[in-house]
Amino acid sequence: MTTCDFKMTSSDKGWLSASPMLGMLLGSYFWGCLADTKGRRIVLITTLLMDGIFGIISSVVPYYLIFIGIRFINGFNVAGTMSIVFPYLGEFQPTKYREKILCWMELFWTFGIIILPGIAWSIIPLHINIEYGSFHFHSWNLFVAICAIPSLISSILASLSSTTARRNSKEMLIILGLWLFAFPESPKFLLEQGESDEALNILVKMFTNNTGKQREEYPCSSLREPERLLQRVGEKKAISLRIRKPKELKLLLSEIWSQTKTLGNVPYLERTLLTCGIQFCLTTSYYTLMVWFPELFQRFDEYDEVNPGMAASVCDVSSIVVSNSTFIVCDSAIDPQVFLHTIVIGLACIPTSFWLPLCVHRLGVKFFLVFCLTAAGFVTTGLYFVRNSLENLILSSIFEALTSLSISTVYCVMVDLYPTNLRVMAAAMSMTIGRCGALFGNLLFGFFIDLNCTVPIIIFAAMLFISAYLCWLLPTTGLEALD
Repeated sequence: MTTCDFKMTSSDKGWLSASPMLGMLLGSYFWGCLADTKGRRIVLITTLLMDGIFGIISSVVPYYLIFIGIRFINGFNVAGTMSIVFPYLGEFQPTKYREKILCWMELFWTFGIIILPGIAWSIIPLHINIEYGSFHFHSWNLFVAICAIPSLISSILASLSSTTARRNSKEMLIILGLWLFAFPESPKFLLEQGESDEALNILVKMFTNNTGKQREEYPCSSLREPERLLQRVGEKKAISLRIRKPKELKLLLSEIWSQTKTLGNVPYLERTLLTCGIQFCLTTSYYTLMVWFPELFQRFDEYDEVNPGMAASVCDVSSIVVSNSTFIVCDSAIDPQVFLHTIVIGLACIPTSFWLPLCVHRLGVKFFLVFCLTAAGFVTTGLYFVRNSLENLILSSIFEALTSLSISTVYCVMVDLYPTNLRVMAAAMSMTIGRCGALFGNLLFGFFIDLNCTVPIIIFAAMLFISAYLCWLLPTTGLEALD
């Protein structure tokens, strides 16, 4: 329906898919830097609030270019929460349970994949037609507005919390956001900033809440600051610098640049190159194909209606859509099978979502990454050989189950690869490179899918194989306490 309202071509759809990715590209490192210098909580509240506000605004925008711009802003903001969730959670966990708990986060990603098409299925088929001049409001507008509400509610809950009170995909906010108002700031971050007393207070509160014992029974009376020298900016710590003051902003930028250079120096250079390379190859394939799978299902279903019983590949269907101008009827409703297919893809992720945390200590994180990405490369290659919608659904489900698992696992690994003062910034940098890949992939796919879809399939499969090899080169993690 968005296609009809904005009169979009396949190329336009590619730009629509790429705009939030471009926002994430620019927003990931920006918010990551602030999270490592100003704190996790303020970034979470700000990004959630802005994502919710601009999400609702985008639901009533009548012009394609403005809609593209606002989706860019949404991507810019949501990138902040995505780069923080895994490091933030990991900083609270003991070494024994850290990888397993982080791996359970994959299950909530799966819930989001299942819930989102379910909401779309209940909203988009509704007959809503409100028009006034150039303004129009249809069911897809309502769907976009509903998707923005969780972020808005989450930010309000967080901002109403106490000063010590404190997301992967947007769908994870539904779960995480309800608890965000009760979350403290990361004690490891506070300790890194020299706020040892506040960090100790948070640890004591966690102790009393988890055990039911009194504060006086906590076995630690003081915290030792990290052995490495704390990064100081003049006479002020980075966390106390105010962005509104030009001089302090300059000092803050200087601190951020200093930490950025550290990521490019020994001993972190090799880790940075590996994680950025993995993110680029993996997200190029994952985000591009997962955004376009509903479109491919729709084209298969439309082809079956015109040519019942005739087999055709993804490339055949796409070429027919272009060559036959009567093939697409703009006013036709979306086939419910499109929503059902997407839900099935999400359900296919449940087995792997349980497999990862239950077996991560036995098989190791590297095993899951190398195995899943290699298998995903073969599955992507198999897309060229499918001849009907059912085969496409089976391969798509396997692809989603393997690649979504890999994305979460990469974030788990990165929690162990970097110290507290660089952890979110490193995750944000790799996410920025990954979004470059997603942007490249969406534009490439939008251009080639109607002309020669063999090229992007080969490229995406090759990138998955490359990312599997890079994962094999990663150091072993999960054995030592966080730095």
